[in-house]
Amino acid sequence: MTLTYRAATAADLPFIVRLSVEGSVLATKDDVTAFDPRYAAAFAAIDNDPNHELWIVERDGVPAGSFQLSYIPGIPNLGGWRGLIENVQVDSAQRGGGIGGEMMRFAIERCRERGCWVVQLTSNKQRLDAHRFYDRLGFVATHEGYKLHL
Repeated sequence: MTLTYRAATAADLPFIVRLSVEGSVLATKDDVTAFDPRYAAAFAAIDNDPNHELWIVERDGVPAGSFQLSYIPGIPNLGGWRGLIENVQVDSAQRGGGIGGEMMRFAIERCRERGCWVVQLTSNKQRLDAHRFYDRLGFVATHEGYKLHL
């Protein structure tokens, strides 16, 4: 298996949206059959901010997964930076072949290169397989997450 990583482009948005919708355990307003200009606006915001990266992983030249990295400055830990991994998705046809683990190792290394002292992520409580996956990678569920939808 040969994996390559590249920065996502606007042309990747249909792929990223499809993976996000397919991987969601929640009801979503996203419609993968109609392109909404808000995707392009979100992509532009990510692409223009040096503290955010949107990645595509390809297996043998074919897009297989995607994830977002955000680098967050903070006061704790002597002003240390946090790496936040978001929207980790592997195409359903490509799951089970080790792509997710390799993606996460790549993401962790990117955070290390940026000087982050910690890497964090959230995972929906219903995604028990994902929790086992993150546990195997060494992540520890140390905090309870809260959200307020607006």
